[in-house]
Amino acid sequence: MRSLEQIRDWPVRHAAAGVITPDGVATEGDTERVFPLASVTKPLVAYAVLVAVEEGAIEFEQPAGPPGATVRHLLAHTSGIAFDTTDILAKPGTKRIYSSAGFEILAQLVTEQTGIAFDEYLRDAVFVPLGMTASVLAGPAGHACRSTVGDLTRFASELLNPRLLSPSTHAEATSVQFPGLNGVLPGYGSQRPNDWGLGFEVRDGKSPHWTGGANSPRAYGHFGQSGTFLWVDPEIGVACLALADENFGDWARAAWPVLSDGVIAEVTREGNTLAK
Repeated sequence: MRSLEQIRDWPVRHAAAGVITPDGVATEGDTERVFPLASVTKPLVAYAVLVAVEEGAIEFEQPAGPPGATVRHLLAHTSGIAFDTTDILAKPGTKRIYSSAGFEILAQLVTEQTGIAFDEYLRDAVFVPLGMTASVLAGPAGHACRSTVGDLTRFASELLNPRLLSPSTHAEATSVQFPGLNGVLPGYGSQRPNDWGLGFEVRDGKSPHWTGGANSPRAYGHFGQSGTFLWVDPEIGVACLALADENFGDWARAAWPVLSDGVIAEVTREGNTLAK
C-alpha cells in the first residue's frame, strides 16, 4: 500500500504500520518487531475489562476508585483522579481528567473479583483468542504493554468486527460517555468537549488532533507516548496503526495526520481494496 511507505521517511530508527479493511490487511515495515505501546496499552486493557463485565465478574456501575466513582467513570477518564496518582482532582463525572492510575485501579479490581492476575486475565481474555502471541503486559495496566504490528492488526480486525464482545457492549465502548465534558488531551491541549468512550478516545470535532482531517467524527482509538497509534473509523470500515521507537513529539504531530489522510484517500480511491 503506497500510502504506508511514508513511514520510511519518518525520523525514527524503526517503524512499522498496518491498515485493515473488510478486504484484508496491508503492512509496511517489520510486522514482528516488538515495540513498547505506552498508552496504546489502554484500549487493550479496556477490552479485557469489557470482557470481565460481560462475564459478570464486574459491572459498569460498580463502585471503584475515589468515592462516588464507578468502573464506567474509570474507563471514561471521569473518575476525578490524577494522571499518575490517586489524588482526587474533581468530583466523578464532572471533568475529563486523563488518568493512567485509573486503569491500574481497574486492573486491580478485575484481579480481586476473578482471583486471576490481570496480566494473565488480559492474555486469556484478549491475546489468546485473537492469536496475539507476541503481546504481553509487562507492568502497570496504564502503559506497559508490548506488541507488534502483526498482533495489533488482529486487535484492529476485532474492533472492526467484534467477536469477543457483544455488539451492544462494543457500541457503548466506542461511543461518547458523559458527553459535554471538557478536558486536556495529552499532547494537544484543552478540548471542549474532550470526548471519550470506554477506554477509547472518540475523535468527534477535536482540533488539533492526531488522526487525519479525513477521519470521521466517529473515529476512535488511542495514541501512545512511545510513538504509537491505533485508530478505527467505522464510517469507512478502516483501521490504521503505526508503531515507532521515537517518543511522541513534533515529528508525530506532523506525520501521523498526513499518513492517516493518505491511507483514507488510497482506500477510498480503491474502493476498500488494499494494494498489497
